[in-house]
Amino acid sequence: MAILLETKKLTKRFGGLLAIDKLEFHIQRGEVLGLIGPNGSGKSTLFNLISGFLRPTSGRILFDGKEITGLSPERTSGLGIVRSWQATTIFGHFERTVLENIMVASHLRERTGFWEALLSTPGYRREGEELEKEALRLLDLMGLLEHKDRIAMNMPVALQRRLAVANCLATHPKLVMLDEPVAGMSMEESRDLLQRVSELRNQGYTLLIVEHNVRVAMDVCDRMVVLNYGRKIAEGPPTEVRQNKEVIAAYLGEEG
Repeated sequence: MAILLETKKLTKRFGGLLAIDKLEFHIQRGEVLGLIGPNGSGKSTLFNLISGFLRPTSGRILFDGKEITGLSPERTSGLGIVRSWQATTIFGHFERTVLENIMVASHLRERTGFWEALLSTPGYRREGEELEKEALRLLDLMGLLEHKDRIAMNMPVALQRRLAVANCLATHPKLVMLDEPVAGMSMEESRDLLQRVSELRNQGYTLLIVEHNVRVAMDVCDRMVVLNYGRKIAEGPPTEVRQNKEVIAAYLGEEG
């Protein structure tokens, strides 16, 4: 598979703290890559560097054959990188339904202009119908179709997190970055969501997942990258990573 994103000697310092240490890794098109590591290992910093919320101290980030090092979040988003946050993010006010919520996300890539929308031209109405059809497809993909008329903010956290993923997909991204998508969920709910996420590869999506629930993450990811103190200590299929002595030591201590 072709490489979609890669970093070259990526480094980030916060004063005397070395958060990311000459990191080199890549994501292939159409794969689900898991990013794991103990607390403070640099996972969130790496996410923020890729999505443009932080500028690296040195090194490079390449995406889809283009240099994106230091670009703003708006620029990286425009190139096709979309991310979720640890806190569940839902669009709109408290009374917006699930379908209305994802329609807001879909309109972020709306093609018609101001006057077409104001005058409700046939082109604008046709685009609205297409966006609704696509929104329903994404809700079905994430197991939310039967909930389309529910108030999004009133749903359980597990369903809200599914909707957050669907909102990411609504922007037609090239890379979906999910930051702890199953935080606060039960093991059963976590497995269900991550299994749905892993199946997105069959729809042509590429995903980078940060997850503290290592056992669940290893069950659904094609490859894993493990960080510790900002340094990559392991990379490869889950079956290899879970047996890596340095990974075991990082999570459990040398004796573990």
